Amino acid sequence: MPDNNFAERSEEQVSGAKVIAQALKTQDVEYIFGIVGIPVTEIAIAAQQLGIKYIGMRNEQAACYAASAIGYLTGRPLLVIGGSSERNQETMGAFQEFPQVEACRLYTKFSARPSSIEAIPFVIEKAVRSSIYGRPGACYVDIPADFVNLQVNVNSIKYMERCMSPPISMAETSAVCTAASVIRNAKQPLLIIGKGAAYAHAEESIKKLVEQYKLPFLPTPMGKGVVPDNHPCCVGAARSRALQFADVIVLFGARLNWILHFGLPPRYQPDVKFIQVDICAEELGNNVKPAVTLLGNINAVTKQLLEELDKTPWQYPPESKWWKTLREKMKSNEAASKELASKKSLPMNYYTVFYHVQEQLPRDCFVVSEGANTMDIGRTVLQNYRPRHRLDAGTFGTMGVGLGFAIAAAMVAKDRSPGQRVICVEGDSAFGFSGMEVETICRYNLPIILLIVNNNGIYQGFDTDTWKEMLKFRGATAVVPPMCLLPNSHYEQVMTAFGGKGYFVQTPEELQKSLRQSLADTTKPSLINIMIEPQATRKAQDFHWLTRSNM
Repeated sequence: MPDNNFAERSEEQVSGAKVIAQALKTQDVEYIFGIVGIPVTEIAIAAQQLGIKYIGMRNEQAACYAASAIGYLTGRPLLVIGGSSERNQETMGAFQEFPQVEACRLYTKFSARPSSIEAIPFVIEKAVRSSIYGRPGACYVDIPADFVNLQVNVNSIKYMERCMSPPISMAETSAVCTAASVIRNAKQPLLIIGKGAAYAHAEESIKKLVEQYKLPFLPTPMGKGVVPDNHPCCVGAARSRALQFADVIVLFGARLNWILHFGLPPRYQPDVKFIQVDICAEELGNNVKPAVTLLGNINAVTKQLLEELDKTPWQYPPESKWWKTLREKMKSNEAASKELASKKSLPMNYYTVFYHVQEQLPRDCFVVSEGANTMDIGRTVLQNYRPRHRLDAGTFGTMGVGLGFAIAAAMVAKDRSPGQRVICVEGDSAFGFSGMEVETICRYNLPIILLIVNNNGIYQGFDTDTWKEMLKFRGATAVVPPMCLLPNSHYEQVMTAFGGKGYFVQTPEELQKSLRQSLADTTKPSLINIMIEPQATRKAQDFHWLTRSNM
């Protein structure tokens, strides 16, 4: 007798949307962030049906920011899937027709359009693999609109196995020996711990290196927490002094870009020796010729260094002149910050706000930050004790990332560490870029506390009285400085509009109380709108910022 079941299976059809969803599921994609519309709605529905979590955002930029943060926190990819015009309408002026694949090649590691439904699993596996191998980066897969609902025989689809984890590469043995020798002979050594070290999960090996050899270290903004900020070997409070006078600097996944002043004088000694540890060969030697290059996985290479240094008992003297210099500078800088924080005048300044926030922050919380002074000053005061628990505007200084990053961190916290909180610290200008994502936060009831440090402007603003005086003379477009925003804007009402808790605070006591209540209430998200002195600035710096302004 004929096998009717086999005949039915051989004729079973599957849509392109379901093939895409299954291909993503097979590659262990857990989260999708996006905004649905023609032609990608069906893809999101199919993904949900397979158990992939779909988080609907209010802006495509914020969706990409969230997805990139998930990639950083979980080690899985940032894969962008975009719908494009139907194939039979190409070159005809189709709806939103644009050379998306070609455009994305400039900014991604891999950009492609599957040639058929059957090719989708192959393309998605390659995109995922490309995104996580070597230096991680975004990949793009273009889906023609007619693919989404196109039906093909289910037996024609062959799903690729989950791509293997990235291979672990190690540095040349001779280079490791040379690096160990340079470190041993250093008079004023410094370790710089970058985001690459956090992504490589190198915290245990780097902490062992720091503690075993008593080496001073400095974290980059997203390298904070690889070794806890309160570790006795952390010299973050003497950053400029440490960079300027170190004679040997070991870079662990940190680039000599603008954040580290390109490795050039006067921020560094002209003859400083750099040891670069990086996964990316193209990064080695950028801006400064290094004394030693160690190409490979940062965790594996650090273990190689430990093994080599262990061959000859050695420790950098904790009572050296270098350590004394660094401790004295740390003490004076911390005293200057505490003096600013202790000021009783109102409105508050940045330091007063951040010191009160730091007192109550849970040690295991994620800290997300963006803004100008808000991010820069907050980074020096707000402590991180765990790796991959700080997310900020990063190398590009991109404003608008904060709420997307916070949503990603909250999803990870909710799924993996229930009870863990996300503290998102925003400047009032930065909040404006993605403020509507507050609705997303409330819709998914995420464990986020938003702190908006509100100075009524970009860098600086004006108080209400000054604002009213200005408007007496001419219209706002003629007299209001470009940096100014509307004074005393009640951003907390954005949160209450969607069902969260909102607080408007003007004093340290109100700040302490509202933060305490927000941390105690785990049932809904909160937003604390913190008014500060509109003309508040950073404490005096040893060096100007890289781009000077006459303002």
